[in-house]
Amino acid sequence: MKNFYDSDFKLGILGGGQLGRMLIQEAINLDVHISVLDPSENCPCAELANSFTLGSFHDYETVYNFGRTVDVLTIEIENVNTDALLALQREGKTIYPKPENLVIIKDKGLQKAFYAEHGIASSDFKLITAKSEITEFPIVQKLRTGGYDGRGVQVLKSAEDLDKAFEEPSVLESLVDIEKELSVIIARNPAGEVKTFPIVELEFNPQANLVEFLFAPAVISDEVEKKSFALAQEVVTALDFVGILAVELFLTKDGEVLVNEVAPRTHNSGHHTIESCHTSQFEQHMRAVLDLPLGNTELISPAVMLNLLGEEGFTGAVKYEGIAEVLARKG
Repeated sequence: MKNFYDSDFKLGILGGGQLGRMLIQEAINLDVHISVLDPSENCPCAELANSFTLGSFHDYETVYNFGRTVDVLTIEIENVNTDALLALQREGKTIYPKPENLVIIKDKGLQKAFYAEHGIASSDFKLITAKSEITEFPIVQKLRTGGYDGRGVQVLKSAEDLDKAFEEPSVLESLVDIEKELSVIIARNPAGEVKTFPIVELEFNPQANLVEFLFAPAVISDEVEKKSFALAQEVVTALDFVGILAVELFLTKDGEVLVNEVAPRTHNSGHHTIESCHTSQFEQHMRAVLDLPLGNTELISPAVMLNLLGEEGFTGAVKYEGIAEVLARKG
């Protein structure tokens, strides 16, 4: 891999959303040239990237041609054209996370099968191709592909819920008796160095199935902390993963820790690290994909993060209320 400090080095990012923008902010500190591919000319990265390409990261030719213009390629979203990435990798292009990882992770069915194959603790599951195969309740139904931020996941409590069941290929998971939902942000570089951030505790909005707030560190026992870190390490090692991996976990009421699912990128359960840790998840991802030593992940202070979403039905220009009071606070 060409050294990132070479004057003509280019790092490519598939996706130009808010996660990509925060990656660019860290890249500026490292003086790294960033090229971005995104289908929206008004995406958050468009004006900040050194080079911006308008195009779909789902299209084979677009991703392939974009990848040929950069030295290292990474992502801010996993739902990209992996066939193009695999072709680029065969030609010697450096891509992190590895395309093979993305193939597994973006398909929740393959993801669950991977855990089962490698003996990684996760809930019981069944793969279906149509909702007519749903015969047991209560059950959690997850679309195999395309779901994100709470979309594509629902609980079916009884046969009366079959009307709202997804018709597409899905994963059916046993309903877990959850005590807490946790997340471990873990990073690994090509040299095999691994660093984990302190475990966070997540609270979800039951209607939107989205993180409402989190706090770090999680209020858990030393034993649960040890199990959680070990499980995240199992996943990152089994995948031979490079980059930032968010490992979402269930802590059951009987003290068992299970992998729920993973995200192969910076994640909303790690945004607090920007202010609360010595190294943010975004800087850590940059370090990992550039094959640099990983940074210190210790907390500078405990942290809470609130997930603020616009109300449904509201459109138009954004209006911020209370901004003066917020900006007057220390830090």
